[in-house]
Amino acid sequence: MKQKINIRLAIIAVLAVVATTVGTTTIYYNLFKRQVRNDLRIEAELIRSMGLLQQIYESSDPEDLNGELQSLNDLTEENLRITWVDADGTVLYDNDKDATLLENHKDRTEIQEAFKTGVGEEVRRSDTLDMDTYYYALKLEDGTVIRVATEARTILSIFLSSMPFIIWLVSAIILLCIWISYVLTKQLLIPIEKMAENLDDSSQEPAYKELVPFADKIRLQHENILSIAKSRQDFTASVSHELKTPLTAISGYAELIENHMAQPNQEIYFASQIRKNADRLLALINDIIQLSELDHQEVIHEFAHVDLYEIAKECVQSLNVNAQRRNVEIIFSGMNCLVYGEQHMIREMIVNLIQNAIQYNNEGGKVLVYAGNRNGRGYLRVEDNGIGISKEMQEHVFERFYRVDKSRSRETGGTGLGLAIVKHIVEIHGASIKLDSAPGRGTRISVSF
Repeated sequence: MKQKINIRLAIIAVLAVVATTVGTTTIYYNLFKRQVRNDLRIEAELIRSMGLLQQIYESSDPEDLNGELQSLNDLTEENLRITWVDADGTVLYDNDKDATLLENHKDRTEIQEAFKTGVGEEVRRSDTLDMDTYYYALKLEDGTVIRVATEARTILSIFLSSMPFIIWLVSAIILLCIWISYVLTKQLLIPIEKMAENLDDSSQEPAYKELVPFADKIRLQHENILSIAKSRQDFTASVSHELKTPLTAISGYAELIENHMAQPNQEIYFASQIRKNADRLLALINDIIQLSELDHQEVIHEFAHVDLYEIAKECVQSLNVNAQRRNVEIIFSGMNCLVYGEQHMIREMIVNLIQNAIQYNNEGGKVLVYAGNRNGRGYLRVEDNGIGISKEMQEHVFERFYRVDKSRSRETGGTGLGLAIVKHIVEIHGASIKLDSAPGRGTRISVSF
């Protein structure tokens, strides 16, 4: 990051210097051209007002001619070229060359403009000499034209001549910017590095207010990661403990049978215990696998419009035998109602809720199941008149491996994952779940889609 900032600052510095140099040179060159033209205009006006060209042309005395020429040279600049052109384009006088040797100037642009409008200007470039020649022509009262000209360097030659200075200046500024960027980057990143080191300390506010949302989000993600890591660690520990209990029982009973330490009449009991613990182990593994699948958000769920009433009806019918075995009556009611969800998960949710209602019920108790429509939304309610749940325990019943009555749960083969699976399925479907219970009065759990 530091290197990127340094490089970008150096690039910005180079671009700034080059752009400033080009822009400044262009501006001053345009001002220079304007000044040159203005100076030529003043020289031409001065020569016209003095009438020196007419005096030079009409003078026959060499001494007078020399005097007039000296006066003209004193009035004009050293590198100024003066040309006097007759109305037909013939050159009457030129201070740089013999007028008789010069060609007719009537086709010159500035001369033509002067004859038409009184004033003519032109700039011609000499690629050989890399110079610009500025011409200014002024029409006199007698119909002739006076033209003054001077040479000046082109903008390209100015750039080329100043290139060593520009290179030196750019190099110096780059070195200066690298040093400044190093210092600024270091000062800029110190608060960020300090914030990263003290990420867990929420009392330390970032030095830059722009970083407050970023810091809050990073801290929240950090807390979530730690929470998930702790949750997984607790889950692993709980799984290990839950698996250890039935495996220990299976191993113990199998060892007694293997070593002929059990009486013939006890072997049947030991075999039933082995089968019971094996069933519990299979149920536990199945629930863990299902929770693992629900935890993976990448899994694509096949949602569709399904009838909540028909699914609940099938679940009640399949669990009736289990309820009769515990002398519990299931009463089902409702109406056809379409909800948008995955049929397999909704069935698993309803089965877990009804199984819990049977498991934690009293002998001769009742389980009321309703599936239908409520306030225009899919609604499921499972209610029992069993042992109920205290207020303190209600906050934990949806946690993994949490049991209200541990002894009863293990006797009936419960894994402690049923309501955790229910909560997961409810969240995946964007539904809401509500628990209403009291010790000795039973439990009512309702899900609203």
